[in-house]
Amino acid sequence: MPSQMADPALSISNLRFRYAPTGDWTIDVRSLELAPAEQVLLVGRSGRGKSTLLTLLAGLREPDEGEVRVHGRNIHKLSGAARDRYRGTHIGMIFQTFNLLHGFSALENVMAALMFTGVKRKEHADRAHGALDELGIDRPNAPVDQLSIGQQQRVAVARAVVAGPTVVLADEPTASLDPEAARTSMDLIQGACSRHNAALLLVSHDPSMRSRFERWHDLADLCAQPAGTGAGGEG
Repeated sequence: MPSQMADPALSISNLRFRYAPTGDWTIDVRSLELAPAEQVLLVGRSGRGKSTLLTLLAGLREPDEGEVRVHGRNIHKLSGAARDRYRGTHIGMIFQTFNLLHGFSALENVMAALMFTGVKRKEHADRAHGALDELGIDRPNAPVDQLSIGQQQRVAVARAVVAGPTVVLADEPTASLDPEAARTSMDLIQGACSRHNAALLLVSHDPSMRSRFERWHDLADLCAQPAGTGAGGEG
């Protein structure tokens, strides 16, 4: 018998969202799918809705139409604690401004990401220590405010992958970095996702990022494509 194919890490179908009921669609994505452990770049101009799209994919915002499936499950069919738990288990997020908990240590920031997962509480510290050590953080008990910007980003990446997510969503993680720092940052993010077998969807307004990905899409084109087609891989 043929082996059963794994569910896509992420699948989007006819996803629509707009801020004003009478306005144009802010997000209108007909189809997008990421295979397990696949890394995909989504490019678009500033203000095109890239960050809004990621909040829809993470279940932090409700769409007007369509569905988002993560690891085969429609995340918007879940509610309350069930959605929080599913998100915590299957979705990691990396923000441009890191969104770390200031006043807390690097270790506490990473442990916080395990609160809404199936990982047993007694294992949280060991898992967090392991993720930080993997990414070169040798001061896990230091408040994140005392860490350099580069170290803070490492903490943010550790937090995104510590639960072994199905997919990591990265929102303009290199937008405020110089070219050398951006290369280091992308090596860090892509390497961590590869080691943890997590798919990566990274959004950016920087077209030069395309050379780092085997597949990329322009957000402006996605809504104009028939379901199942793509615009990636060509510069």
